[in-house]
Amino acid sequence: MKIYTKNEIEQAIDVPFLMHEIENGLRLASEGKAISAPVSFMHFESPKGDVHIKSGAFIDGEMYVVKIASGFYENPLLGLPSSNGAMLLFSQKTGKLIAILLDEGRLTDIRTGIAGAIAAKYLAPSTITKIGIIGTGTQAKEQLFHLQHVTPCRNVLVWGRDQLKAKKFALDPYLKAFNITISQNIEEITQNCNLIVTTTPSSKPLLFGHQLRPGTHITAIGADDIGKQELDETVFGCADLIVVDSLSQCASYGDLSHAKNVDLSKVIELGKLIQEHIERKPSWITVVDLTGIGVEDLQVAKALYQILRVK
Repeated sequence: MKIYTKNEIEQAIDVPFLMHEIENGLRLASEGKAISAPVSFMHFESPKGDVHIKSGAFIDGEMYVVKIASGFYENPLLGLPSSNGAMLLFSQKTGKLIAILLDEGRLTDIRTGIAGAIAAKYLAPSTITKIGIIGTGTQAKEQLFHLQHVTPCRNVLVWGRDQLKAKKFALDPYLKAFNITISQNIEEITQNCNLIVTTTPSSKPLLFGHQLRPGTHITAIGADDIGKQELDETVFGCADLIVVDSLSQCASYGDLSHAKNVDLSKVIELGKLIQEHIERKPSWITVVDLTGIGVEDLQVAKALYQILRVK
């Protein structure tokens, strides 16, 4: 059994390879070939934080993963990243522990960023005028960073509740490929951006249907837990196409769970959309609700293990 540190993992990250593997995983999951245990949550108030436990396997796979990932939102005040955790990779033939990836939450951040990029790859307008980012935390950075792999657009508007954090976001060297301007309100983003990503831990809707212009795509990342919500149900009401990573998860605690009047039979999973090559029409409003699924953790853990064990 091998233990890999965050530093070793960082040096092995190959974004195009990880994106390819996660896309394959999403396809297989939508074909009913994936297995996962129910997602578990723990919530803390002092300090405020949450822990997610997810798992993933394929029916005829060689390995399965169990992932523990946490978010403690006051950590930046202590000079610490808000994310932490580890991934455990097991043999699906014997149950033997093969590797521990002590990624400190890094792989969760990356695979979520890549999932957002995959959503944009297949659903964003063919010409993106400007990217809108709602949120200024770790995942906001990951979402924007990974978009450079699927779009040539580099002009960005960012909005956050804390203007100081927004300024730090705009100047972050990690995002040096982009030209980032701070927005004073969300309406400025909806009026100027046709690709919008929401990445906050909000418990109340931030984006509403009446704010959206035809041709806009929204990828919603933040509502990955019970009690979280970024999109008002009117966003889904005006959407021409609604896509999710997991219908069962999103109906239980994603933004979609707050949209009581949506016919779930008209909602499609991202893996199926990729497989069926469904293309958006230029005037469509499209919405992708991502809650993060275990097969993504499996694919990223397997891919990194494949790279690390030959180093």
